[in-house]
Amino acid sequence: MPTLPWSTIGTPGTPEVQCMASRLEVKSLRNAPGFLLSSLALWWQARRSPGVLGVALKAEMFKGVFWTYSAWDDKAAIYSYARTEPHRSTVARKRKVMRDATFVFFTAPADDMRLSWDEIGRRIDAQRDSTAPTSSPA
Repeated sequence: MPTLPWSTIGTPGTPEVQCMASRLEVKSLRNAPGFLLSSLALWWQARRSPGVLGVALKAEMFKGVFWTYSAWDDKAAIYSYARTEPHRSTVARKRKVMRDATFVFFTAPADDMRLSWDEIGRRIDAQRDSTAPTSSPA
C-alpha cells in the first residue's frame, strides 16, 4: 500500500486554507497499477502548482482505492491545477476505468491543515452519505 505522506510545500498567507480530498476507486484491480502511475504524475504536478500548500497520496492497491489530500491558497488555485496539463487529459482518460469518485472541499485553519487519513476518510464518508439516494416510505 504505497503512501506518500503529507508534504508541506508552501506557507499559508491567510488564517484559513482551502482543502480538497478525494477517494477514487477503479473498476478492476488490473487498472490499479496504471492508475497509480498516473496518480504519481499528478502528485508531482500538484507539488509544483501555484498556490499549493501541501499534498498527500495513499494507494490501497489491492482494493483499487486511491486517496488524495491537498491544501491550497484558495479554490482558484485548485481549479487552475485541475485545468492544467497533464491533470486535465489524465482525468479524461482515467474516467473510463473508474467505478466511483468522491471529492470534498473544505476550509481548515492554516496552522492545522495537515490531517490524518482517518479524518480525511471521515470527511469523505460524510460527503458520500449526504449524496446517497434515500428511500421513501411506500
